[in-house]
Amino acid sequence: MLPIKLSDFAKPHKSPAELLVIAGPCVIESEELIYQIAAHMKEICAELKMPYIFKASFDKANRTSYNSFRGPGIEDGLKILKNLKKDLGLWITSDIHSIEQVELAAEVLDVIQIPAFLCRQTDLIVESARTGRVVNVKKGQFLAPHDVLHIANKIKNEGNQNVLITERGSSFGYNNLVVDMRSVQIIQEELGLPLLFDATHSVQLPGAGNGVSGGKSIYAPNLACSAVAAGVFGLWIETHPNPAQALSDGPNMIPLHKMKALLQRAKAIREACLSNPF
Repeated sequence: MLPIKLSDFAKPHKSPAELLVIAGPCVIESEELIYQIAAHMKEICAELKMPYIFKASFDKANRTSYNSFRGPGIEDGLKILKNLKKDLGLWITSDIHSIEQVELAAEVLDVIQIPAFLCRQTDLIVESARTGRVVNVKKGQFLAPHDVLHIANKIKNEGNQNVLITERGSSFGYNNLVVDMRSVQIIQEELGLPLLFDATHSVQLPGAGNGVSGGKSIYAPNLACSAVAAGVFGLWIETHPNPAQALSDGPNMIPLHKMKALLQRAKAIREACLSNPF
């Protein structure tokens, strides 16, 4: 299968139906669970005419505690994602953490994700770019919006123009993040890079949960809709049928049964903004 390109998704500000949605659980907890979530999200996005990419990590290498659940690992995890991709006909993304994972991941993933804490790891980014896959770089919470231009250039200098950037908030004080919506305008209009908004990790309280990361998911819907109003290219959201029982990032997730209402609201905001340009 040929690598997908950004043009297979959408073009910013062209149509309200072209708000890209990347959604799924934080980590592969079980094959049954990811099929349940993926099928539900595929149905919602098809109804709303939103391009959809399923996301789930095969390994959560960056965990607060040594004892935290990490997932099935790269071999078993990619096998599950490969079957899901074939059975449901979905685009797939997951995050990688080392150069050794790049080649294996590129055989399955349509979009390779670079975690926020690894966003300046040149060798990892360059190897990912060389696969020809779309590369989505999570903007580190320690970076200013303009800093992502240097990251994008590392990918483009390898002849790969398919770059996505994901905003996930900036460090502010102890165990807290804040979102500056100016970053949407800076990254998309001034730097010319399509930007996703991570509604999940933007409400995270890193390391604030006594050995795990805490979070305030009640703020995620308003931040997501604010990003849509600002003109963001797409939304990146973690969801779970029962966030309270999720094995990773539960406090930040949107319950699966609320995803349709959230995306309907986001689409309505996009339509309103496009019909009344400022």
